[in-house]
Amino acid sequence: MNPAQSWGRLLTDLAIPDRILAAAPTSPYGFGVRLFDRLAREAMTKETPSRARAREALPAGGTVVDVGCGGGAASLSLGPRLGTAIGVDQQEDMLAAFAARASELGVAHHEVLGGWPDVADATPDADIVACHHVFYNVQDLGPFVQALTSHARSRVVVEMTGEHPLAWLGPLWRRFHDLDHPSGPTVGDAIAALRWIGLDVAVELWDEPSPWRDFADELVPLIRTRLCLPASRDPDIQRALKELELPPDRRQLATLWWPGTA
Repeated sequence: MNPAQSWGRLLTDLAIPDRILAAAPTSPYGFGVRLFDRLAREAMTKETPSRARAREALPAGGTVVDVGCGGGAASLSLGPRLGTAIGVDQQEDMLAAFAARASELGVAHHEVLGGWPDVADATPDADIVACHHVFYNVQDLGPFVQALTSHARSRVVVEMTGEHPLAWLGPLWRRFHDLDHPSGPTVGDAIAALRWIGLDVAVELWDEPSPWRDFADELVPLIRTRLCLPASRDPDIQRALKELELPPDRRQLATLWWPGTA
């Protein structure tokens, strides 16, 4: 099994067992736009290696394609050098949040609705292609990153957590479902897959405080949904978080970048 296939297999292993999924009050997958919008607004105030790597390759008045844009943190935070931001997302409400923030900042913008790389042909090329916190949702990295690369004239910049962003829920899976849920692939697996595909990937590792500490009001509903539990279990979740000292105080992140070919 090559590294790209191994990445996909590790993600497949993260699937929630059918017996738990069948009892879920609501779908455990996906995030609400309110949470992403709040995370994007908070992220806009931080200087990070990902923004530095994008900004240094962005010409004055340049364009950025933001794949899986959410609220636009990857592109709309790049400051006065940014000319046009093109948001790509499969959720209309995410694109609406992206458009609203771009208008608020006075940035020219364009939106493309759909999943990547399905909508790559409908997406223009740009100086920079940014893709933040999307890789752990991508089963087949090959076509995904090839489409990122072919749309970037200068550089592709990817940001991702060191491990799956919800890997820290492992102790909660054990407590509520008696399940040793796998933690999934890591950034090391992603780097190995990208280099096997043939990309000249540069890497910078860094860390930051866990964002969940700032958004505690969003945390219990997210955990309840992800663990396929009813709202009546919220007090139990709150108790477990306190006893297990979760979420962790900090998280590791990685900035990956490589040349575009557009």
